[in-house]
Amino acid sequence: MSDCEGYSAIARVYDRLNAEIDYAAWADFVEACFDRFLPKRPELVLDLACGTGSMTLQLAARGYDMIGVDGSADMLSEAYSRALGQPRILFLQQDMRAFELYGTVGAVTCCLDSLNYLLALDDLARCFSCVHNYLDPDGLFLFDMNTPYKFREVYGNNAYVLEDELIWDEGEETEERAAVYCGWQNTFHPDTGLCEFDLSLFEELPDGNYRRSDEHQTERCYSMEEIRTALSGARMELLGVWSDYAFSVPDRTTERWYFAARAKK
Repeated sequence: MSDCEGYSAIARVYDRLNAEIDYAAWADFVEACFDRFLPKRPELVLDLACGTGSMTLQLAARGYDMIGVDGSADMLSEAYSRALGQPRILFLQQDMRAFELYGTVGAVTCCLDSLNYLLALDDLARCFSCVHNYLDPDGLFLFDMNTPYKFREVYGNNAYVLEDELIWDEGEETEERAAVYCGWQNTFHPDTGLCEFDLSLFEELPDGNYRRSDEHQTERCYSMEEIRTALSGARMELLGVWSDYAFSVPDRTTERWYFAARAKK
Protein backbone atom coordinates (compact mmCIF):
# COMPACT_ATOMS: atom_id res chain seq x y z
CA MET A 1 0.00 0.00 0.00
CA SER A 2 1.17 3.51 -0.66
CA ASP A 3 0.63 7.17 -0.13
CA CYS A 4 4.13 8.39 -0.93
CA GLU A 5 5.50 9.47 -4.28
CA GLY A 6 8.37 6.98 -4.28
CA TYR A 7 6.41 4.28 -6.06
CA SER A 8 6.78 5.25 -9.72
CA ALA A 9 9.13 2.38 -10.62
CA ILE A 10 7.98 -0.30 -8.22
CA ALA A 11 4.23 0.09 -8.87
CA ARG A 12 4.19 -2.25 -11.87
CA VAL A 13 5.81 -5.11 -9.91
CA TYR A 14 4.59 -4.25 -6.39
CA ASP A 15 2.18 -7.17 -6.17
CA ARG A 16 4.76 -9.65 -7.42
CA LEU A 17 7.26 -8.57 -4.79
CA ASN A 18 4.62 -8.81 -2.05
CA ALA A 19 3.12 -12.11 -3.20
CA GLU A 20 3.53 -13.62 0.28
CA ILE A 21 0.84 -11.35 1.75
CA ASP A 22 -2.42 -13.24 2.22
CA TYR A 23 -4.98 -10.55 1.51
CA ALA A 24 -7.85 -13.04 1.78
CA ALA A 25 -6.84 -13.83 5.38
CA TRP A 26 -6.40 -10.10 6.06
CA ALA A 27 -9.88 -9.42 4.71
CA ASP A 28 -11.21 -12.19 6.94
CA PHE A 29 -9.66 -10.32 9.88
CA VAL A 30 -11.27 -7.07 8.72
CA GLU A 31 -14.68 -8.72 8.63
CA ALA A 32 -14.08 -10.31 12.02
CA CYS A 33 -13.45 -6.79 13.37
CA PHE A 34 -16.67 -5.58 11.73
CA ASP A 35 -18.58 -8.35 13.50
CA ARG A 36 -16.84 -7.72 16.82
CA PHE A 37 -17.11 -3.93 16.98
CA LEU A 38 -20.04 -2.85 14.79
CA PRO A 39 -23.77 -3.55 15.21
CA LYS A 40 -23.85 -4.53 11.54
CA ARG A 41 -21.36 -4.72 8.70
CA PRO A 42 -20.85 -1.43 6.82
CA GLU A 43 -22.09 -0.93 3.28
CA LEU A 44 -19.47 1.64 2.20
CA VAL A 45 -15.78 1.25 3.10
CA LEU A 46 -12.78 3.48 2.40
CA ASP A 47 -9.45 1.76 1.71
CA LEU A 48 -6.98 4.53 2.52
CA ALA A 49 -3.55 4.38 0.85
CA CYS A 50 -4.99 1.56 -1.23
CA GLY A 51 -1.91 1.12 -3.43
CA THR A 52 -2.57 -1.38 -6.22
CA GLY A 53 -5.96 -2.18 -4.73
CA SER A 54 -5.39 -5.64 -3.28
CA MET A 55 -7.50 -5.06 -0.17
CA THR A 56 -9.96 -2.88 -2.09
CA LEU A 57 -10.65 -5.71 -4.52
CA GLN A 58 -10.90 -8.30 -1.74
CA LEU A 59 -13.57 -6.33 0.07
CA ALA A 60 -15.42 -5.37 -3.12
CA ALA A 61 -15.64 -9.07 -4.03
CA ARG A 62 -17.31 -9.65 -0.64
CA GLY A 63 -20.08 -7.19 -1.44
CA TYR A 64 -18.86 -3.87 -0.01
CA ASP A 65 -19.03 -0.64 -1.96
CA MET A 66 -15.44 0.61 -1.94
CA ILE A 67 -13.53 3.87 -2.25
CA GLY A 68 -9.79 3.54 -2.80
CA VAL A 69 -7.65 6.61 -2.04
CA ASP A 70 -3.93 6.81 -2.75
CA GLY A 71 -1.38 9.53 -3.39
CA SER A 72 0.49 7.67 -6.15
CA ALA A 73 -0.87 7.91 -9.69
CA ASP A 74 1.25 4.92 -10.70
CA MET A 75 -0.14 2.69 -7.98
CA LEU A 76 -3.70 3.80 -8.75
CA SER A 77 -3.15 3.03 -12.43
CA GLU A 78 -2.31 -0.55 -11.48
CA ALA A 79 -5.34 -0.71 -9.17
CA TYR A 80 -7.66 0.65 -11.84
CA SER A 81 -6.41 -1.89 -14.38
CA ARG A 82 -7.03 -4.73 -11.94
CA ALA A 83 -10.53 -3.46 -11.13
CA LEU A 84 -11.86 -3.12 -14.69
CA GLY A 85 -15.42 -4.36 -14.80
CA GLN A 86 -15.83 -4.00 -11.02
CA PRO A 87 -18.64 -1.47 -10.44
CA ARG A 88 -18.28 -1.36 -6.66
CA ILE A 89 -15.03 0.66 -6.58
CA LEU A 90 -14.27 4.36 -6.90
CA PHE A 91 -10.57 5.28 -7.01
CA LEU A 92 -9.36 8.78 -6.05
CA GLN A 93 -5.85 10.24 -6.08
CA GLN A 94 -5.55 12.24 -2.87
CA ASP A 95 -3.21 12.92 0.02
CA MET A 96 -4.05 10.70 2.99
CA ARG A 97 -3.49 13.69 5.31
CA ALA A 98 -6.14 15.84 3.63
CA PHE A 99 -8.46 13.68 1.53
CA GLU A 100 -12.04 14.64 0.72
CA LEU A 101 -15.00 12.33 0.16
CA TYR A 102 -18.59 12.94 -0.94
CA GLY A 103 -19.92 11.80 2.43
CA THR A 104 -19.14 9.55 5.36
CA VAL A 105 -18.31 5.83 5.32
CA GLY A 106 -18.98 3.03 7.77
CA ALA A 107 -15.37 1.88 8.03
CA VAL A 108 -11.87 2.81 6.93
CA THR A 109 -9.00 0.39 6.32
CA CYS A 110 -5.36 1.38 5.90
CA CYS A 111 -3.05 -1.55 5.26
CA LEU A 112 0.58 -2.58 4.92
CA ASP A 113 2.29 0.06 7.12
CA SER A 114 1.11 2.92 4.91
CA LEU A 115 0.86 5.18 7.96
CA ASN A 116 4.57 4.72 8.66
CA TYR A 117 5.19 6.75 5.49
CA LEU A 118 3.87 9.82 7.29
CA LEU A 119 7.13 11.26 8.58
CA ALA A 120 5.91 13.80 11.14
CA LEU A 121 3.70 13.29 14.15
CA ASP A 122 1.58 16.21 12.97
CA ASP A 123 1.01 14.39 9.66
CA LEU A 124 -0.21 11.31 11.52
CA ALA A 125 -2.53 13.46 13.62
CA ARG A 126 -3.90 15.16 10.50
CA CYS A 127 -4.57 11.80 8.87
CA PHE A 128 -6.38 10.48 11.93
CA SER A 129 -8.49 13.66 12.13
CA CYS A 130 -9.42 13.34 8.46
CA VAL A 131 -10.41 9.70 8.99
CA HIS A 132 -12.57 10.76 11.95
CA ASN A 133 -14.22 13.45 9.84
CA TYR A 134 -15.36 10.98 7.18
CA LEU A 135 -16.40 8.11 9.44
CA ASP A 136 -20.00 7.60 10.49
CA PRO A 137 -20.59 8.06 14.23
CA ASP A 138 -19.01 5.02 15.90
CA GLY A 139 -17.52 4.03 12.54
CA LEU A 140 -14.52 1.71 12.57
CA PHE A 141 -10.91 2.50 11.64
CA LEU A 142 -8.68 -0.54 11.02
CA PHE A 143 -4.99 0.01 10.35
CA ASP A 144 -1.58 -1.49 10.95
CA MET A 145 1.88 -0.06 11.61
CA ASN A 146 5.40 -1.43 11.76
CA THR A 147 6.68 -1.69 15.33
CA PRO A 148 9.84 -0.23 16.86
CA TYR A 149 11.17 -3.79 17.11
CA LYS A 150 10.88 -4.21 13.34
CA PHE A 151 12.66 -0.91 12.67
CA ARG A 152 15.51 -1.77 15.03
CA GLU A 153 15.97 -5.49 14.45
CA VAL A 154 14.56 -6.31 11.01
CA TYR A 155 15.13 -3.13 9.02
CA GLY A 156 18.07 -1.64 10.91
CA ASN A 157 20.98 -1.12 8.55
CA ASN A 158 20.41 -4.40 6.75
CA ALA A 159 20.28 -5.15 3.03
CA TYR A 160 17.78 -7.47 1.35
CA VAL A 161 17.06 -8.93 -2.08
CA LEU A 162 13.68 -10.01 -3.45
CA GLU A 163 13.26 -11.84 -6.71
CA ASP A 164 10.37 -13.20 -8.72
CA GLU A 165 9.67 -14.67 -12.13
CA LEU A 166 6.71 -13.96 -14.38
CA ILE A 167 5.52 -15.99 -17.35
CA TRP A 168 5.52 -13.73 -20.40
CA ASP A 169 3.91 -16.24 -22.73
CA GLU A 170 3.00 -19.84 -22.23
CA GLY A 171 2.25 -21.82 -25.38
CA GLU A 172 1.98 -25.48 -26.10
CA GLU A 173 5.73 -25.97 -26.49
CA THR A 174 7.43 -22.89 -25.05
CA GLU A 175 7.43 -21.07 -21.76
CA GLU A 176 9.25 -17.78 -21.34
CA ARG A 177 9.82 -16.20 -17.95
CA ALA A 178 10.74 -12.64 -17.03
CA ALA A 179 12.72 -12.11 -13.86
CA VAL A 180 12.42 -9.24 -11.42
CA TYR A 181 15.07 -8.50 -8.81
CA CYS A 182 14.72 -5.86 -6.13
CA GLY A 183 17.59 -5.07 -3.81
CA TRP A 184 17.42 -2.49 -1.06
CA GLN A 185 19.62 -1.05 1.63
CA ASN A 186 18.07 0.12 4.89
CA THR A 187 19.44 2.95 6.99
CA PHE A 188 17.72 3.41 10.34
CA HIS A 189 18.29 6.60 12.36
CA PRO A 190 17.29 5.89 15.99
CA ASP A 191 17.60 9.56 16.94
CA THR A 192 14.87 10.66 14.50
CA GLY A 193 13.01 7.36 14.11
CA LEU A 194 13.39 7.61 10.35
CA CYS A 195 14.35 4.61 8.23
CA GLU A 196 15.55 5.20 4.66
CA PHE A 197 15.19 2.57 1.95
CA ASP A 198 17.31 2.76 -1.19
CA LEU A 199 15.85 0.36 -3.74
CA SER A 200 17.22 -0.83 -7.09
CA LEU A 201 14.82 -2.71 -9.33
CA PHE A 202 15.92 -4.85 -12.28
CA GLU A 203 13.21 -6.07 -14.68
CA GLU A 204 13.94 -8.56 -17.44
CA LEU A 205 12.55 -7.49 -20.81
CA PRO A 206 11.29 -9.85 -23.54
CA ASP A 207 14.57 -9.43 -25.46
CA GLY A 208 16.62 -10.61 -22.47
CA ASN A 209 17.91 -7.19 -21.47
CA TYR A 210 17.19 -5.66 -18.08
CA ARG A 211 15.63 -2.32 -17.17
CA ARG A 212 16.93 -0.70 -13.99
CA SER A 213 14.96 1.72 -11.83
CA ASP A 214 15.98 3.30 -8.52
CA GLU A 215 13.80 4.68 -5.75
CA HIS A 216 14.28 6.22 -2.35
CA GLN A 217 11.64 5.77 0.34
CA THR A 218 11.41 6.70 4.00
CA GLU A 219 9.29 5.41 6.88
CA ARG A 220 9.03 6.67 10.44
CA CYS A 221 8.99 4.55 13.56
CA TYR A 222 6.19 5.54 15.94
CA SER A 223 5.90 4.47 19.55
CA MET A 224 2.68 3.05 20.91
CA GLU A 225 2.26 6.13 23.08
CA GLU A 226 2.56 8.45 20.05
CA ILE A 227 -0.09 6.47 18.18
CA ARG A 228 -2.43 6.41 21.16
CA THR A 229 -2.01 10.18 21.66
CA ALA A 230 -2.69 10.92 17.98
CA LEU A 231 -5.84 8.77 18.06
CA SER A 232 -7.09 10.45 21.22
CA GLY A 233 -6.45 13.90 19.75
CA ALA A 234 -8.57 12.94 16.74
CA ARG A 235 -11.43 11.79 19.01
CA MET A 236 -10.84 8.15 18.14
CA GLU A 237 -11.40 5.48 20.80
CA LEU A 238 -8.77 2.73 20.66
CA LEU A 239 -10.58 -0.62 20.82
CA GLY A 240 -7.64 -2.99 20.59
CA VAL A 241 -4.15 -3.76 19.30
CA TRP A 242 -3.07 -7.21 18.11
CA SER A 243 -0.06 -8.90 16.56
CA ASP A 244 -1.86 -11.01 13.93
CA TYR A 245 -5.21 -11.89 12.35
CA ALA A 246 -6.02 -14.20 15.28
CA PHE A 247 -6.24 -11.26 17.73
CA SER A 248 -3.07 -12.35 19.55
CA VAL A 249 -1.61 -10.08 22.22
CA PRO A 250 1.54 -8.26 20.99
CA ASP A 251 4.88 -8.99 22.65
CA ARG A 252 8.35 -7.47 22.49
CA THR A 253 9.17 -9.22 19.15
CA THR A 254 5.94 -8.28 17.36
CA GLU A 255 6.78 -6.79 13.96
CA ARG A 256 3.38 -5.37 13.03
CA TRP A 257 0.62 -3.89 15.19
CA TYR A 258 -2.99 -4.24 14.00
CA PHE A 259 -5.27 -1.52 15.42
CA ALA A 260 -9.02 -1.02 15.70
CA ALA A 261 -10.39 2.37 16.67
CA ARG A 262 -13.87 3.90 16.83
CA ALA A 263 -14.91 7.43 15.80
CA LYS A 264 -16.56 9.18 18.72
CA LYS A 265 -18.90 11.99 17.66
